[in-house]
Amino acid sequence: MPHMTVHAPENRLSGKEPALITALTDAIADVYGAWARDLVSIRLAGVPAGRFAHGGEAVDTHVSVVLGVRAGVFDRPDADRITARLGAGLTDAVVRVLGDTVRAGTMVELVASPPERTFVGGAPAE
Repeated sequence: MPHMTVHAPENRLSGKEPALITALTDAIADVYGAWARDLVSIRLAGVPAGRFAHGGEAVDTHVSVVLGVRAGVFDRPDADRITARLGAGLTDAVVRVLGDTVRAGTMVELVASPPERTFVGGAPAE
């Protein structure tokens, strides 16, 4: 189950939540296939002005996307291609909705989650 948390400046996110959710979900489905669409879980967190910083300065041009994926994706022979597509696709989704000025400051982090460490509703995720 692909699940992600997105931290974005509140002033850029406000009112664009539905479009960002759609764009991020589409990006996952583009990589994994249409079957994954119904499994995508997204948490959007708006960061108030002055609470996102880079290089010691407050900025409103950075976005953080943390995507939890099954650890097995990194063991596939095509892992480099899959992870590159996820990084580029999620970045492009963010940029389409929040604007090109956030591209350079958008960080996508893929976090491996072994099946025995992922639970939904209190039960191991399938």
